[in-house]
Amino acid sequence: GSEAASEQGQEEEAEDRLKEHMDNLLDKSAKTRQAALQSLRLALSSKTLSEFLLERRLMLTDSLEKCLKKGKGEEQALAGTVLTLLCLQMGSGPEGEEVFRSLKPLLVSVLTDSTASPSARQSCATALGMCCYIAAADLE
Repeated sequence: GSEAASEQGQEEEAEDRLKEHMDNLLDKSAKTRQAALQSLRLALSSKTLSEFLLERRLMLTDSLEKCLKKGKGEEQALAGTVLTLLCLQMGSGPEGEEVFRSLKPLLVSVLTDSTASPSARQSCATALGMCCYIAAADLE
């Protein structure tokens, strides 16, 4: 009994931290946004969170969009990586397709922007390829 309660408490604590990281994606400070992106990258790559993300995918997609649009270099690269992981978590269903469809034009924009940093362009290329493979409904 107490083991299950302890596990439940740890899960709620982890979800609270994830919510805080998602909120920090909208911070004015680039350092805060980058730290939040790094924490989300770590969380999304180490645990399946599809239930948690399902309810918050639109908010997270909007935040990633802002990071890709307004961020520079490292922030854009991290946002591309987090987007790839989000797509992996959402899978090939309508949710993953929706995330990919909404951010695809922005990924292409960063990828083709010759003034964007090489790491940001590489990350967006990877995100575009992985998300297309996982979630694109249109075969083209």
